[in-house]
Amino acid sequence: MNAQAAFSNPFRPGAGHRPPYLAGRQHEKQEFSRLLAQTVVTDNFVITGLRGVGKTVLLEELKPAALSEGWLWVGTDMSESATISEANIAQRLITDLSVVTSSIKVAEEKNSAIGFIGRDQSVDVNLTYDVLIGIYNATPGLVVDKLKALFNVIAPCVAAMGRKGVVFAYDEAQNLADHAQKEQYPLSVLLDLFQSVQRQGIPFLLVFSGLPTLFPKLIEARTYAERMFRVIFLEKLSESETREAIEKPVQETGCPVTFNKSAVAMIYKYSGGYPYFIQFICRESYDAYLQQAADGKPPVVPITGIIRKLDTDFFAGRWSRATDRQQELLSVIASLPNRDSEFTVQEILAKSEEMLKKPFGRSHINQLLTSLISAGLIYRDRHGKYLFAVPLMADFIKRTMESGT
Repeated sequence: MNAQAAFSNPFRPGAGHRPPYLAGRQHEKQEFSRLLAQTVVTDNFVITGLRGVGKTVLLEELKPAALSEGWLWVGTDMSESATISEANIAQRLITDLSVVTSSIKVAEEKNSAIGFIGRDQSVDVNLTYDVLIGIYNATPGLVVDKLKALFNVIAPCVAAMGRKGVVFAYDEAQNLADHAQKEQYPLSVLLDLFQSVQRQGIPFLLVFSGLPTLFPKLIEARTYAERMFRVIFLEKLSESETREAIEKPVQETGCPVTFNKSAVAMIYKYSGGYPYFIQFICRESYDAYLQQAADGKPPVVPITGIIRKLDTDFFAGRWSRATDRQQELLSVIASLPNRDSEFTVQEILAKSEEMLKKPFGRSHINQLLTSLISAGLIYRDRHGKYLFAVPLMADFIKRTMESGT
């Protein structure tokens, strides 16, 4: 028992934490490898899906593949502050690019865009952030013109290093947006920039990871975006992949806690095959087993208590941010037979009339759905239908309704 207690729990639920074993996702990695092999970049990459499905983990998994194929990799989370203005998105790109270019030396006399010294002099200059921002500021024109000029300076320097190109990878990319009311179009600038340099044959590849609201935003900003991206929607894991995600960490680490077939089946049922929930339930089961063993009790998966803790840790905060009327509408949606797939305003309207003494009107449903989309609880797909943006949220709402809390 002491050895068991000292053994580190191999399961790690968390935002973007790599699981001990990445189950599935072979198709997605193969598709990315195909994009890396493009001689001229025509297809960029979008990884989308619900929260907890493993988008961030997959994005990080792609980085070593890109590096091994001779690409440079830059990027970070796409924060809301980075997309407030065109200047901010430019700052984001230049800052990220400078991380990999700062070790590149160029002779100033061969590159008049740098222009820090006289023409009769020659000196090696590192492409640091200060140099990049200097090129950007010295270029006349709009923000997108300045960025195009900068990328044209950087591209031959990357090639001279023997690199195939640069991957610009951004997580939480659903934060990207244009702001017409402020006459700021950072998303459009970004799309125009990459479309332009890729048409010139510059091998700069754009990779986005984000919630399902991301791709409609790209198309709304620029209709040609639909032809710029290869979109992968991450699904939940299959039963066999879930079994691998549970059993492989145990086998590979010599873990003293093992899961029998019935426990694996139970974890799959209650996790829905979503990687975050698999990790959460397995971590809690592991800790519970150690406590049960210490108390001399037979090991079981205390699924009721684990789900209650999951409700508190994951769902309750999101639920509490909804208004009373929004919660009432969500409860109606959670009562639909197709609540775990697509649903329509008409279906919500009919169920509302069936359930409520004071049912929702169509216009009110539309208003509330719009606010729930902004809150990240619902999203609208390309077919004009709606879905929960948080996996297993309907089950949580049903439990909340049944308990009366």
